[in-house]
Amino acid sequence: MKIISKKSLGQQKVYDIGLEGDHNFLLDKGYIASNCFNKSHSVAYGYVTYQTAYLKANYPVEYMAALLSSVSGDQDKVQRYIANCRSMGIEVLPPDVNSSGEDFTPRGKQILFGLAAIKNLGAGPIAAILQGRREGGAFKSLADLCSRLDGRSLNKKALEALIQTGALDLLEPNRRQLMNDLDVTMDWASRRAKDQASGQGNLFDMLGGNTSKQSFDLAPTTQRVADFSSQEKLRLEKELLGFYISDHPLSVVSQSARLMAPINLCDIPDSHETKIVTAIALILDIKQVITKKGDPMAILQLEDLTGSAEAVVFPKSFDKVKHLLEKDRRVMVWGKIDRRDEQTQLIVEDMQTIESVRMVRVELTREQASDRQVLQQLKTVLNPNPNNVNSHQGNSMYGKNEPEISNKIPVIAVIEYMPKLIRFGNQFWVQDEATTVKALQQAGFKATYDGLVTNSL
Repeated sequence: MKIISKKSLGQQKVYDIGLEGDHNFLLDKGYIASNCFNKSHSVAYGYVTYQTAYLKANYPVEYMAALLSSVSGDQDKVQRYIANCRSMGIEVLPPDVNSSGEDFTPRGKQILFGLAAIKNLGAGPIAAILQGRREGGAFKSLADLCSRLDGRSLNKKALEALIQTGALDLLEPNRRQLMNDLDVTMDWASRRAKDQASGQGNLFDMLGGNTSKQSFDLAPTTQRVADFSSQEKLRLEKELLGFYISDHPLSVVSQSARLMAPINLCDIPDSHETKIVTAIALILDIKQVITKKGDPMAILQLEDLTGSAEAVVFPKSFDKVKHLLEKDRRVMVWGKIDRRDEQTQLIVEDMQTIESVRMVRVELTREQASDRQVLQQLKTVLNPNPNNVNSHQGNSMYGKNEPEISNKIPVIAVIEYMPKLIRFGNQFWVQDEATTVKALQQAGFKATYDGLVTNSL
């Protein structure tokens, strides 16, 4: 408890440690009481923290499956936790009509996607699918599924969601074929159900015995067509899940991205303002805006493997990057985290396509990595003019003078016998990869350069 004078009461606020807002109570005689937990409350929180930490450490697959199930209605959180699973080495499998439950389900060292997280697939269709599996076993085809679950239990919209998210891939991997066959299959199943209800049935039904497979083989189909492209499959998954599940346009550079762009987009709201950050992302949406002065700028929706974030491209930067602003383009972004009006944004300073990104690799022995003189020589080669810092001192968007981002090529160190790679700070990034590699080789270092997309690290 703290006391302050009434005079300074309106000028001074007392905050709890770790809390962003003013969570205090004004008492009599100028006393301020902080909103703190008592011991029993703190012990309870500590006990829950210990329990969850124990479960995550000892039962990581089960823990993450339960965590995903608890947020299945929040697409942003589901995407973030799936990215967390990947970083833990836990594979989250796409939904499957014959294996998935309502919730995310642990299966060995994998997690099976929960049906409840699929858009347009409500509680009724999910219950019908699970009941159908319990009573009649696994579904063998689209015709089998439509025949055993009538249109009232599983309508066309729900079936489309199952097809486009890959839940029927084990029945028929060609998703476009399933979409084309859907109408005729549903009509056939509806007529078949009416015939059976009226006592007519077809020849195989009347003969009795195990004839269901033969009957389903007679279900009409449309002419065979080529499957959707991988990009179209991902787009449809994105529409119905809110994120990609079978693959991701950035998965090819996921390992490189962790080194070259260590900040995740999902972490931006909780990040502190820094001079320059880098991010590897996919452009989801572009909204061009005209300022009061008549200058064009843009508001972007970016996404990486962990989530999405809004980014702003002010007029000065817009002129440099406008030719790169295209939906579904993969880019490396240089920018600054900006906080104002309780909102956090990524202010884009520059960008380039990931296909054009290059990196320099320096291979060091363990002796070189522990020799200060060698490391100082390496620093001198990479940054011969340390006083000429390649970072922003102000903020060009608000009229302050500052240097351009010129050094865009990162430098990665590979140390002998060490499994992890080391990313040099932005002040050691370089302008030209070929010139840098030549200088490093002349100084006695083993160095090469490569592209981000082709580099396996």
